[in-house]
Order: sequence, then structure tokens, then C-alpha cells
Amino acid sequence: MIEWYKKVVFENYANFEGRARRKEYWMFFLANIIISFALGLIFGLISPTLGLIGNVYSLAVLVPSIAVGVRRMHDVGKSGWFILIPIYNLILACTEGDRGANAYGPDPKNEFDEVNEIGKAEL
Repeated sequence: MIEWYKKVVFENYANFEGRARRKEYWMFFLANIIISFALGLIFGLISPTLGLIGNVYSLAVLVPSIAVGVRRMHDVGKSGWFILIPIYNLILACTEGDRGANAYGPDPKNEFDEVNEIGKAEL
């Protein structure tokens, strides 16, 4: 989960191009929920004014959240603007992405994984 979070936040901070797998989107979502809850709980118990740190964190990850949402919409073959439709965007976020390349880029599930290539003969 940490690797998916780092991939979205640090490597693709404001990347609205390409596609994001369901796993990438939902792992980022889960990490945000856990971190926001923990920050709010810990700092809220210490002092109500420190509870605002959770809000600052949410503001800091706003752009990456929108970016991964847009890339998730691209994975199912829809425009990133579909993220603005309340229930339909949840349905699309849960839907499996298009197999193979679509108008928004290659299939992220078909990325080259060098670990799986170890020991295979070259042609």
C-alpha cells in the first residue's frame, strides 16, 4: 500500500494523463482515509487547534487525489470530467479498466515487470 501511495503522491503528483488501475486508485484512497483519520484523532486529542493538521494534509493531497481519479476514469475509457458525476464516478472507479490500449494510453496491467522476466530465455 505504501508503494502505491508513493507512486501517486510523489511520482504522479499532478499527472492527469494516462491511466490508473483500480488497485492504484483504491490503495491511494485507503491510505488517505487512514492518514486523515490518524492525524485528526491524534492531533485532535492533543489540542483542537492542532486538529487542523488533518485539514492541511487533505489540502496537500487534493491535487494528487484529483489526478488519480482522472486517470482512473481514463482507464475505463471515459473523460476525466466524469469524476464530477457523484454516483456514476463511484461505479466507474469500481469497474475493471479497458483491456489493451484505449484513447488515453496503454493498459497499465501490461506494464513490463522485470522481476517476472528473470530466468526467461531471450529470443
